[in-house]
Amino acid sequence: MSFEQLGLIDPILRALETQGYTTPTPIQAQAIPVVLAKKDLLACSQTGTGKTAAFAIPILQLLYNDQKPGPRRIKTLILTPTRELAIQISENFRDYGAHTGIKHAVIFGGVSAHSQINQLKQGIDILIATPGRLLDLWQQGHINLTGIQQFVLDEADRMLDMGFIHDVKRVIVKLPVVRQTLFFSATMPDEISHLANSILTNPTKVAVTPVSSTAQKVEQRLYYVDKKSKRNLLVHVLKDTSITSALVFTRTKHGADRVAKDLAKAQITASAIHGDKSQNARQRALSDFKSGNIRVLVATDIAARGIDVDNLAYVINYEIPNVPETYVHRIGRTGRAGASGIALSFCDDEERAYVKDITKVIAQQIPVVHEHPFLPEFNTNAAAAIPAVQLRQSSSQQANARKKNSRDNRKWHSNRPKSGNRQQ
Repeated sequence: MSFEQLGLIDPILRALETQGYTTPTPIQAQAIPVVLAKKDLLACSQTGTGKTAAFAIPILQLLYNDQKPGPRRIKTLILTPTRELAIQISENFRDYGAHTGIKHAVIFGGVSAHSQINQLKQGIDILIATPGRLLDLWQQGHINLTGIQQFVLDEADRMLDMGFIHDVKRVIVKLPVVRQTLFFSATMPDEISHLANSILTNPTKVAVTPVSSTAQKVEQRLYYVDKKSKRNLLVHVLKDTSITSALVFTRTKHGADRVAKDLAKAQITASAIHGDKSQNARQRALSDFKSGNIRVLVATDIAARGIDVDNLAYVINYEIPNVPETYVHRIGRTGRAGASGIALSFCDDEERAYVKDITKVIAQQIPVVHEHPFLPEFNTNAAAAIPAVQLRQSSSQQANARKKNSRDNRKWHSNRPKSGNRQQ
């Protein structure tokens, strides 16, 4: 199927051609006709499947066909959990709507609201927002939501993870009852399912790319390493100059900062991105990464949500996540839209149970790299296939064996003849 077969108008087709898009992804092929028909949509879709275009393209067409003279007022609201994702969606609307004349604005916290307020005063058709800043500006009287025709709730499960569901519900009650609602979520826990049922009317359901299958198109490699040697292993891996860019994941903000500093000491250009960084610092780091000014971007999971870098070939799990779905989301930053990608994971002794859980979810073993200079003491042969408890027993047995060997060596040395009395 082509975009032309989806019934898209010429201004949007020209923009898609400029961006090099010719064939819709599965989520786009299924969702675009539903949205153009003005039906509610419930989409279960992972990042990297092209879901932003799945709602942005048809919304632009609906608004283009419904343009009327007079002042602009907000007709479409897109609610998204993070600043980075809001900016990414804004860039998509800019690209796809280049020839439509539709105006949009993006608002998020962490920066001055002055320029955002000025944009709103000039009149817009589409508002892309994070929940907190939206509520702040609404309470100040800068935003009128009474004219909303389409409401998009993006990354609903991440809203729940980040504690934003209460704010989301506060926004929803301010919207017109009669509207088109598009609901996107990578997973459907009970609370998200209940929310979807409460705000959707006879929705068309679309589900693509189950969480376990996202990992199938990414080449994965597993490095077993002592925790204290991870820094050296990372530098060793990045000595490969064919790795022109890599997104490195840590569990904590402090860890992201530490890894970025360690890389800088090793003469590898890197920046960290996490929630404690100012919005300007985060945007500068992301811009430098996209432009190639820095080679490595070190990120926490929440900060990385919404990062969309064209042709990102490598993702490195400096620390293994304790939630298998998070692993899939991480490695999904590469291998996007059908492209190939490589995911490297550094696993220390304490993280082996996480690897076992991950292999269950993705239904495949992760190939282990045995040849690297920082192999740990515990046995790594076929480690990805060995239950964590067995690995711990093996490690303990090895430790006991090493102690026994040490005792035997001391005994042998104490009993061996002195140099002058050796038997010939």
